[in-house]
Amino acid sequence: MTRLNRGLFTSLKSDWKTPKALYEALDAEFHFDFDPCPVKANKNGLEIEWGNTNFVNPPYGREINRWIEKGLQENLKGKTVVFLVPSRTDTRWWHSYIMKADEIRFIQGRLKFDDHKNPAPFPSAIAVFKNKKNGERRTTN
Repeated sequence: MTRLNRGLFTSLKSDWKTPKALYEALDAEFHFDFDPCPVKANKNGLEIEWGNTNFVNPPYGREINRWIEKGLQENLKGKTVVFLVPSRTDTRWWHSYIMKADEIRFIQGRLKFDDHKNPAPFPSAIAVFKNKKNGERRTTN
């Protein structure tokens, strides 16, 4: 019987420090004024009001759906929310939330997060929820 390497499908780590060059490129485009997820997972970010233009690299564990749901709530208030997330197209949270993004940018290859010497064991994507003054959202089936 062949044993599968669990590391191919998951990571024991849930907080990944955003690569500086990636953040700077996104910041130059969007001009972020808030990040509810500092290097250490700040669960209070789920309970506070976010800024007008938000960069969110949420904890990648079981609570990722709560962070993305919060981002959508903030977006409905007329805020821009840009997520850096693992590209988990086989999950409920991806189809329930990420597929509602205005843009999904798949990152080619594997990111090398600033706090690791090796690339991530998973692919990544950028999901952009643009500021909508009237609160309307594109819907997908």
